[in-house]
Amino acid sequence: MLNDKARIAVLVSGGGTNLQALIDAQASGVLKSGEIVFVVSNKPDAYALQRARRAGIETTVITGSRTTFESALISTLDRHEIDVIILAGFMKILSADVVSHYPGRIINVHPALIPSFCGEGFYGLKVHEAALARGVKVTGATVHIVNEIADGGPILLQKAVEVYPDDTPETLQKRVMEKAEWILLPRAAEMLSKQIVLEKEKQYD
Repeated sequence: MLNDKARIAVLVSGGGTNLQALIDAQASGVLKSGEIVFVVSNKPDAYALQRARRAGIETTVITGSRTTFESALISTLDRHEIDVIILAGFMKILSADVVSHYPGRIINVHPALIPSFCGEGFYGLKVHEAALARGVKVTGATVHIVNEIADGGPILLQKAVEVYPDDTPETLQKRVMEKAEWILLPRAAEMLSKQIVLEKEKQYD
């Protein structure tokens, strides 16, 4: 019998707030066409792993050089028959080898309105520091398909967030997460999962 849900793996490196948003969205029914079945971290002490285990999701840690890491990642994801890969606070840039293995199946959330403050070197607080230094009045978040160019893949969803005059990088980061990232990422996960389920159904028709 054909599984009626896309199998999702989430790649993490830190606290896992975006992972938690996905777990909550799955529980509430926002994410209904996909199921988070696997969480991979490149950091053994990532708190995101605890969030996953609490939710009953299988986890693994993969470390090593880029080549070693990516080889193990591909074999592990393939073994778990993963359909969708979500980068949620994942602090590694995947090579073209990984991206080409899962074309159009990897999504990432970036804490700015691409094409602003994106690309190599723009991650975490650095994005918000750059936005404040530039004096922008509006920032936000973007969910995009991952390709071989950092933050260069097709945009799926964006949401604007106001910048306040007294913002610090930390307060802005928190607002962008709460008002944009945690909303957009589950929606994008549902969009891609639904698309993949429909593609599978057509294959079996």
